[in-house]
Parts: sequence; C-alpha cells; structure tokens
Amino acid sequence: MDKDKLYQLKAEANKLSPILNIGKFGVSDSVIEELKKQIKANRLVKVKVLKSAEAGKDLKTIAEELAEATQSTLIEVRGRTVVLYR
Repeated sequence: MDKDKLYQLKAEANKLSPILNIGKFGVSDSVIEELKKQIKANRLVKVKVLKSAEAGKDLKTIAEELAEATQSTLIEVRGRTVVLYR
C-alpha cells in the first residue's frame, strides 16, 4: 500500500467511532466473525481493545492477530484502538 493511500485511510479513520470492543474474553471466534461482517460492510473499521483483553499479549500482537484472522490490512494502532482495512 502506498503512503498516500495509507495517509488517506488514517484520516478517514480519525472520523470513525470504534465499531467493536474487545474485552476480557479476548480475540474469540465470535469477535472474529463480527469483525469480518463489519469489515465487509464498511471496509474501514476501528476496534477498541480494552486493557482486560491483553492477557499477557501486547496490543500490537493482538492487532496483527485481528488483521490475519480477517484477511485485512492493519492500518494503525493508536492508544488502545486498532484500525483495519480491506
């Protein structure tokens, strides 16, 4: 993905609200299925990862797992928020 497209997606993501919260049960099958539906419908989604979801993993690892499981591209990790695009 080129830099211009990446910057454009980051700018669009700033306007979005998180569409999904990942809590103490972490990245479960139901979370992945819902995220796949949301990505299919919206293409660009923002996900909030609560502190209780980490369970020994860092946020970047969780974000990469989400991107891989949904066949999407990880655009950005900012704070506790992950932005994915497909």
